[in-house]
Amino acid sequence: MYNYCQTFLRFRNQNGWEVVVLRMQNAKILVVDDNKSVLSALEILLQFEYKTIRTISNPNQISSFPDLDTYDIVLLDMNFSAGVNTGNEGLFWLREIRKKAPHISVIMMTAYGAVDLAVKALKEGAADFVLKPWNNDKLLATVKSAYSLRKSQKEVSQLREKESSLKQVINQNNNPIVGNSKALQAVLKLTAKVAKTEVNVLVTGENGTGKELIARELHRLSPRSDEVFIAVDMGSISENLFESELFGHLKGAFTDAKEDRAGKFEAANGGTLFLDEIGNLSLQAQAKLLSAIQNKTIVRVGSNKPISVDIRLICATNENLDNMVSDGLFREDLLYRINTIRIEVPPLREREDDILILADFYLKKFTAKYGKPGLRINQTAQEKLLAYPWPGNIRELLHTLERAIILSEGNVLKSEDFPMASGRETSRQDGLPGGASEESGPKTLEEMELLMINNALDQNDGNYTAAAEQLGISRQTLYNKLKKSKH
Repeated sequence: MYNYCQTFLRFRNQNGWEVVVLRMQNAKILVVDDNKSVLSALEILLQFEYKTIRTISNPNQISSFPDLDTYDIVLLDMNFSAGVNTGNEGLFWLREIRKKAPHISVIMMTAYGAVDLAVKALKEGAADFVLKPWNNDKLLATVKSAYSLRKSQKEVSQLREKESSLKQVINQNNNPIVGNSKALQAVLKLTAKVAKTEVNVLVTGENGTGKELIARELHRLSPRSDEVFIAVDMGSISENLFESELFGHLKGAFTDAKEDRAGKFEAANGGTLFLDEIGNLSLQAQAKLLSAIQNKTIVRVGSNKPISVDIRLICATNENLDNMVSDGLFREDLLYRINTIRIEVPPLREREDDILILADFYLKKFTAKYGKPGLRINQTAQEKLLAYPWPGNIRELLHTLERAIILSEGNVLKSEDFPMASGRETSRQDGLPGGASEESGPKTLEEMELLMINNALDQNDGNYTAAAEQLGISRQTLYNKLKKSKH
């Protein structure tokens, strides 16, 4: 066996003696032939090109050959018995090699060449066919080609493994759906039924109800579960970057386009694309999205070449899209496209049976995270959690528990550790800063603004876009003022 990392050749030219270092391919080659002179000749020929050369003269040794699957190339004779030139022996051992090492490149060798025999060997999985006696340059070229093929196969295999691992990481959901209430079970039953289809789904519900969890469950239970799940928050994408984010762009398409980039549609090809806060899109962006959904093609910014995409589309919103259509703020044809099936996620106040189950789930999660084992919620605190209407839903419950656990000093969480209003009926006092109430009247400009916003939301059935338009402010300004009032 030859096993060198590099070979030195010394020769003399007009300037004297020179040493040249030949870099060899880090390949492992096995030669199988009953003619020892052939084995010796191939060892000598290949030793300067490849790192490891092994030879065996008896093909029966193939069955017990150690680590065959680590080899890159096998040079295999086709005839081993005296007077036999059918090539059947070589084909038999070719099949045996491929059973043990299916990805290895096998080059068949024979002194009795025939076109039909070569075709048969290639059909059986051989990488190439060499006639004896061989031309050294041609044989080296054949081996080099077979090794290139083997390296390409390895790279493809590694890329597929990495892709599979990345998909698992991307699809990983660290927030399982928790609860046993009838309202939740009805949603999960519908989700399981719809997941098996390819229809577009619209998931609706208030902020913090877990719409993305339902979208991920649809993907997990679908035939596309082994492919990628791509989530996009449409509310966070500015108007001028909408096309680039969703459809991609070419290098130089705009000032900051320093390289070609695939958009979210291409990234989700074969899998599921989840567009959250779909109600935040402008009418112009809605038209572009509708075209991509209808035609199942996208065009990168800066290109005119259509690219076909195969996605399962799931959208979500906390808006009333039917009202937005009536108000001219959302395209009716786009609503039809995304709304083949609608899944309404119930608010937490309609899932009373799940409140303490969720509280226990997050209690265990956060006590482990913050190193406070043994912490529990007493009866009075549990009753307070059950009485509160949770306008922020599960997200609010999660943050409330996390805050209480972080600030806790004993082993028991009490009612006073949860500083939110109690009582099933909420009053406007919950929304006013500083404890002001409608009866006493607002005392500051901030309170007056918040009172006007709440009244506008009531008059428009919670539609933020319509409320903002009524007040003469942008939707984002309305969001900011509400967010500021909660701090």
